[in-house]
Amino acid sequence: MGIKGNKSIEIVLQNEILPILPLHIAKTIESIDIKYLLSLEEIRLRAMKPLMLTINNEAFMLTNNGEITRNCDLAYYVTKEDINKSYHFISQCSVYSFEEELKNGYITISGGHRVGFSGHVILENNDIKAIRNISSLNIRIAREIIGAADKVLPYIVDKGRLLNALIISPPKAGKTTLLRDLIRQLSNGVDRLGINGINVGLVDERSEIACCYEGVPQNDVGMRTDVLDGCPKAKGIMMLLRSMSPDLIATDEIGKNEDALAIEEVINAGVAIIATVHGSSLEEIKKRPTIRKLINRLFFDRYIILSKNLGVGKIEAILDSATGRNLIKIRREEKMCG
Repeated sequence: MGIKGNKSIEIVLQNEILPILPLHIAKTIESIDIKYLLSLEEIRLRAMKPLMLTINNEAFMLTNNGEITRNCDLAYYVTKEDINKSYHFISQCSVYSFEEELKNGYITISGGHRVGFSGHVILENNDIKAIRNISSLNIRIAREIIGAADKVLPYIVDKGRLLNALIISPPKAGKTTLLRDLIRQLSNGVDRLGINGINVGLVDERSEIACCYEGVPQNDVGMRTDVLDGCPKAKGIMMLLRSMSPDLIATDEIGKNEDALAIEEVINAGVAIIATVHGSSLEEIKKRPTIRKLINRLFFDRYIILSKNLGVGKIEAILDSATGRNLIKIRREEKMCG
């Protein structure tokens, strides 16, 4: 599966990632063995520290020759000049609103890749005014897996009717990838499930789902999807509900009380909702008062639980909210009996 639809990792690096790095670092990364590049997730630059890569959820260092190592003595050490050059290149890529975006601690570049920054935070009236003296940055490579939702879709559609669903997942277990592909497929239409295509309203508060660059989604979120990028979830949900006539509203990482109130408005309006929440099980997220209220009132029809133990993006269970039954287990048993 490609990183961005049909794009190869070589094309993604050449056109979108390497241009924001100092030339010698870019050439070093370019020389990495392809088997590592295919699983490359993050590139981390910290001043006076080893150049770090996250590959298949594991941290490695990089030598001057482009070899992967865990030996600090062999690693290339990032200089302050390297950081400054990257900062300059990135700012040129985002002339649209670089300083404004940087207040969030990250910016999104062409291709939907996110660059996070650390440094000295300047406050004004308890609000972040700017980040200066950048000391480290982290480039997160956007990954779009077409078809990631294929196995989940049949469980959230009942006779052509879309069910409300909550995706429960620990960090880096694939919930954003799953949500993105659910949105794409439902927006475009799923013939085998009797869905012709629906209007989807997406509140992408952290710019991780559509990965908008200058307002344009860099990831494929479907032909009938309207995106509110960088908008707080609760406000965005209400804006979409009132103005865009959605059939479905999707958002990630709910948790605040205002999120719950907005979701209640959505369901009362007869609009479907798909959201995500950090957690490892239904029992764990029930301990949070805001989420517990949503669960107890049966606002969601399905709970889709992802697990790192089975591998990134693997489904541990799909629970029916009314009965608590694991629908995946039941279907497997039915197949065995048949």
